[in-house]
Amino acid sequence: MDETRTDSTAPETAAQAWRSGVWAKARAKGPERRAEFRTPSGLVQEPLYGGAPDGGFPGTFPFTRGIRPTMYRGRLWTMRQYAGFSSARATNERFRVLLSGGQTGLSTAFDLPTQIGYDSDHPLAEPEVGLVGVPVNSLADLERLFLKIPLGEVTTSMTINATAAILLAMYVALCRRQNVAPEAIKGTVQNDILKEYAARGNFRFPVGPSLRLTTDLMAFCKEAAPNWNTISISGYHMREAGSTAVQEIAFTLGNGRAYVRAALAAGLAVDEFAPRLSFFFNAHNHLFEEAAKFRAARRMWARIMRDEFGAKNPESLMLRFHTQTAGSMLTSQQPDNNVVRVTVQALAALLGGTQSLHTNSRDEALGLPSERSARLALRTQQVLAHESGVADVIDPLGGSPYVEGLTDELEARAKELMARVDELGGPVRAIESGFVQREIHRSALEWQRDVEKNRRTIVGVNEFIEQEEPARIFRPDPAEREAVLADLARVRRERDARRVGAALDAVGAAARGTDNLCPPIVAAVECYATLGEICGVLEQRFGSYKPPEVL
Repeated sequence: MDETRTDSTAPETAAQAWRSGVWAKARAKGPERRAEFRTPSGLVQEPLYGGAPDGGFPGTFPFTRGIRPTMYRGRLWTMRQYAGFSSARATNERFRVLLSGGQTGLSTAFDLPTQIGYDSDHPLAEPEVGLVGVPVNSLADLERLFLKIPLGEVTTSMTINATAAILLAMYVALCRRQNVAPEAIKGTVQNDILKEYAARGNFRFPVGPSLRLTTDLMAFCKEAAPNWNTISISGYHMREAGSTAVQEIAFTLGNGRAYVRAALAAGLAVDEFAPRLSFFFNAHNHLFEEAAKFRAARRMWARIMRDEFGAKNPESLMLRFHTQTAGSMLTSQQPDNNVVRVTVQALAALLGGTQSLHTNSRDEALGLPSERSARLALRTQQVLAHESGVADVIDPLGGSPYVEGLTDELEARAKELMARVDELGGPVRAIESGFVQREIHRSALEWQRDVEKNRRTIVGVNEFIEQEEPARIFRPDPAEREAVLADLARVRRERDARRVGAALDAVGAAARGTDNLCPPIVAAVECYATLGEICGVLEQRFGSYKPPEVL
């Protein structure tokens, strides 16, 4: 078969030129998963169908049809399953089960005290230790969390924001102990504090110092972990709080612009840090709007980075993103229906070109996922990858009048909302004034009213209701909390208190000045200073954040 399908008697079309140029070069550099892709009926599947309405083919600006020339034909997305509960020991067991089942990346959930920066024995932490994630107090907990997991061979995502610099410092320290070279460390730390102020609430310090921690981490990783994604700018939690797809795009990309400006103000060159920026989006139930949302966001970010910030490196223009299916769309009624919802949401993410994906488990509206339901969620991704054909053609929906129209409309409306935020003084001012929070709250309220008035059908909730047997709910072992507290007490008892005190003093000195905070934080965690102790020192210098009244 003539792969370029060119006619020697006629000039190449743009699509043919892409095939013989960009696509052919990518395949020469790294072969696709198969020499030829065929349907079950034996029909040959071309790599791409249709043209490029905005001038961009896969792997070329503005990347509407995908950031890589071969997309999933070359390599499947990273399959991550979010896990974290009870203790580092229990979560390590779940990690190893998921890896043995074919998961290709780890995704770590931390409990609320860890996310805000309190040790597990702090009075404010007591009701929450290990309930919605893994508690991490010191490097000793991270050693247990990744026991027998070679960190040079897996990618790790950590959903942590206010305390991101400290958790990343622990990870770097652990990798050093495993003799893993800095360039071999791959993964993502969320490190997106602005969306915490806007939608999630897990903040500790005021905005200014928090942005300093964000940019210090970016600068530190340039040398200490050059292949690490230093931030995952997140729309996911705003969508979970009730935003629309338009709001998710606008507020997320707006926050991305704010981080770029903060990094530039800190003295970083755009092409030094922009290739390591990544994003985190939600996948909701509406298949076509969600797929179009990802395409629109990718195109918008490419133009923002080129036209507004003057980025030259093509990698700086690429919106690379992780997707998680929508936890807020799962129902406690008829939980088996959630398997179908998650499948539709995952399909939307793949049709939209995500780089990695987490699929929620059927029972997450009831509690933490059981091992069985977590495995089924992973199998959902594997079925889509290997049986559905969705990975065999690049941007299968591209060129559809409906999808292209949705892509254009979402982009236009998101730009309008971003302009409103700019008129208010930018994302930080819009958050501090409560504008972003009010907009999300309004959308959430409209959705809920539509459900309650039956203007929106939710299967098993307001339509097709039936009597159900009580669902079995997975509960973490409460005894694990006592083990966590015993481990923390042991660390404090056995460490060198003088070294810890000196290391914490160094963190405080850096916080009072302008030096990068990450090196002294790494030194502190290496001598087993705890998360709460480091945050306490930072809070003495930075103070704490007081949210505005928004309702």
